[in-house]
Amino acid sequence: MWVLYPGNLGPPVPETWVLYPGNLGLLIPETCPYAPLVPPPGPLGAPRSPGPPRPPPGGWGVLCGAFLQVALVCGGVRALGLCLRPLGGAFGARAGAAAWVGSAPLAALQLGGPLGSTLSTRFGARPVAMAGGFLSGLGLLLGAFATHLTHLYLSVGVLAGLGWALVFTPSLGTVGRYFPARRALATGLAVSGASVSGLALGPLVPLLLDTYGWRGALLLLAAISFNLVAAGALLRPLPVPNESPGPPRDGRGLIRLLRHGPFLRYALAFVLVDAGYYVPFVHGAARAHEVGCDEHRAGLVMAAMAAIDGGGRVAAGWLAARPAVPLLRHLFAWAVLTGLTLLLLPLGTSFGGLLALALAYGFCAGALVPLQFAGVAEVVGAGRLVHAIGLMQMFESFGSLLGAPFAGWLRDVTGTYTISFLAAGAFLLAGSLLILTLPGFFHASRGVSGKEGSPIPAPDGPESPPSPPEPL
Repeated sequence: MWVLYPGNLGPPVPETWVLYPGNLGLLIPETCPYAPLVPPPGPLGAPRSPGPPRPPPGGWGVLCGAFLQVALVCGGVRALGLCLRPLGGAFGARAGAAAWVGSAPLAALQLGGPLGSTLSTRFGARPVAMAGGFLSGLGLLLGAFATHLTHLYLSVGVLAGLGWALVFTPSLGTVGRYFPARRALATGLAVSGASVSGLALGPLVPLLLDTYGWRGALLLLAAISFNLVAAGALLRPLPVPNESPGPPRDGRGLIRLLRHGPFLRYALAFVLVDAGYYVPFVHGAARAHEVGCDEHRAGLVMAAMAAIDGGGRVAAGWLAARPAVPLLRHLFAWAVLTGLTLLLLPLGTSFGGLLALALAYGFCAGALVPLQFAGVAEVVGAGRLVHAIGLMQMFESFGSLLGAPFAGWLRDVTGTYTISFLAAGAFLLAGSLLILTLPGFFHASRGVSGKEGSPIPAPDGPESPPSPPEPL
């Protein structure tokens, strides 16, 4: 490559030539020792403003690390659902009280989203995710020595859930920034790790419960969760631009999001969605027991739901990568289908019927996940992606925290899970209706609105044209 600069000397060898306006001089090779080592000036000699940093090589390693992290986090959450029945029996707790052991870590995972995004912005995703992996393993380890149900709420619910929050948000935010052009597909591949762990732990956890009891099962889950430390080391850090004067960037970003109308409606939609979404994952095994399944058949239902979940995540990401239909319409369609299949789950009154409906629900529920996280960028822009994911998860925690215990309470009152699943499906359909109110739903729009129409700048000022992504 050749550039034209004043005062440079060098032999003009024909190759690729670049001429910048306002410069006079000789054409010299870029590799010439006399060539300047600074970026070429813009028109009329004005310095060029630097664009957004191009993601460095290593995107596949980041995607692999995020895949492993999602697998271990979601695998741990779903494995706890299989442990609820023996936990409730050990402490004499009813279904509603035992369900808090499954919903509390999920709520802590989401409630700690802003903390994970803020710390990863300040210190980098790699050390934050590694610290989170250690905390999650420690929480499960301490839970194995619990002597009261409250001890499980604190160890498994708070400590392990907080550790998972420090892992989950930075990993998905990093993937979204490494693959800006194919964000939905990359996110779909990353979150498909949940199906791998669910397929493995679904049959394994009942075997552990039969062999070692719930304490031994928690010890082995803790050992598995400690592998998040190694997976977090794969998150290669992105270049961090220099800090600009003024209030801290983290604070400014969160304040703008709290005044961003479309984002608040988007987050509220998933508060309602999450109030029903996790009910089959928390109470699915108990529902299988209710229709006459033993421990291993209940584990098979959960494993099959987790396995097909991964296919839905990849399929939805692949379909959303096609520009013919706006991403928010894909998201709405899958949210409606997920709600409808959840409403049909009570019709499964035998092992075969429940398995078929669980497969349908798992596929639709899996398809919803990558579109949810990719849709955040459609609503607020890629510049605020990590903060928006963290803040959205914090709002979602209210739905996740209350949904499963509410379904358990309905089970205690009615004596069956039928009303529980019907209420969960109604929450999902109510959340899907809010997606219709978003600005980009009825017309494809690449702009991002701030206060219902004002642009939200990227963290370092106005958004520049995106840099070419690493091929996926």
